[in-house]
Amino acid sequence: MKNLDVKMMHPAEQIAIIISRIYLRKMTTTSGGNVSIMDDNGDLWITPAGIDKGSLTPDDIVCVKADGTIIGKHRPSSEYPFHRAIYKMNPKAHSVIHAHPPGLVTFSVVHQVPDTSIIPQARAVCGPVGFAEYALPGSELLGEKIVEAFMQNPQYKAVIMENHGVVLYGSDIAKAYQRFETLELCARTIINAKTLGTPTYLTSDQIVKHEMAVNTTFRHFMNVDHPSEERAIRTEICKIVRRACAQGLMCSSYGTASVRWKDNDFLITPSSAQRWDIVPEDIVQVKDGMVEAGKTASRSVALHYEIYRRNPKINSIILTQSPALMGFCTTGEKFDVRTIPESWIFLQDIPIFPFGSQYDEHLEELAEEFKTRPFVMLANDSVLVTGDKLINTFDRLEVADFSARSLILAAPLGSLKPITDDQIEELRVAFHVGE
Repeated sequence: MKNLDVKMMHPAEQIAIIISRIYLRKMTTTSGGNVSIMDDNGDLWITPAGIDKGSLTPDDIVCVKADGTIIGKHRPSSEYPFHRAIYKMNPKAHSVIHAHPPGLVTFSVVHQVPDTSIIPQARAVCGPVGFAEYALPGSELLGEKIVEAFMQNPQYKAVIMENHGVVLYGSDIAKAYQRFETLELCARTIINAKTLGTPTYLTSDQIVKHEMAVNTTFRHFMNVDHPSEERAIRTEICKIVRRACAQGLMCSSYGTASVRWKDNDFLITPSSAQRWDIVPEDIVQVKDGMVEAGKTASRSVALHYEIYRRNPKINSIILTQSPALMGFCTTGEKFDVRTIPESWIFLQDIPIFPFGSQYDEHLEELAEEFKTRPFVMLANDSVLVTGDKLINTFDRLEVADFSARSLILAAPLGSLKPITDDQIEELRVAFHVGE
């Protein structure tokens, strides 16, 4: 399916898709969380109370009419009062999401809010985050507390609920979900970073310079050809991107995949698209350094072009974030996969480049780095993974994420015990690493 279009899809269908996605990503439980939409008629569509969130269908969604009449075969969520209060507070809000994802619940139980300047897109997508004092779940008072928290700062679109979870809104359900998923990524990144060491946050100046440095003015070309092998690559990219989203290796607001087609021409994911819902026609062809007319390629298209141009053996690239890998990217702590020999075979020693390297004078140096290794970290930004076939590049990404999670879990147990240089050399020879 295409990116969610609130004008084309029925509210009940949208809600069923999004709550299923939240459950799939383990960001709510069978009984927890609720999602709603306020339509143009003033009718509020909301998930039902006490019904399995892992198997909701559009028929399960409840409609509360503007006059208070309830239509549907179930009761509306018990948290309906604060959804109604948010819509009354802000007429521009058309979707509300409340859930109990582990990262954000962790912040709620220590009465803190995540600093969204930990990664650049989080500040843009989520903005600053508010904090609502405790009130009885499902009560009118809880709605009052939440609205009070939102009204403390006009920039707040997300609020941590004391000892409860998170609530946020958007102008449509796709934007609300993007904010929800990105904020949970932000929270887990901070928690992982604190487990490893001390997180480094971006300054407002760094974020502004980062946004200004992005090249979005590429030359375009017309008369795009779509032979069968080109269409097959589009389909492959979409499958891998959705798979990455389902496994928490990408999120709605961030993640890029590309595949070399022929020579230095390649296909790449678009910019500012909901990654979960990308379809083949969204994918952008890049030819002779020019971008397919009528589309906006990923903001990292120049980096992908340089990597392909300088490394003829590389045929696919993934640039993305996962909470575990970003724990290392935001602390500067060494991601030492010499502790796990099988991981070292896939990843080798992993350097970390300064924030913004993919856009500044480090771009050529960064692209050259892949002549000797397949995996690089970008401080407070992302990880870059390369390989031959896209499925092999994705496998390498999975190995990196599993390894990062293992090392984070090991951190409280004591010092890591990497293998020796002689053992590394033995691996290099036995598995032809670097050849």
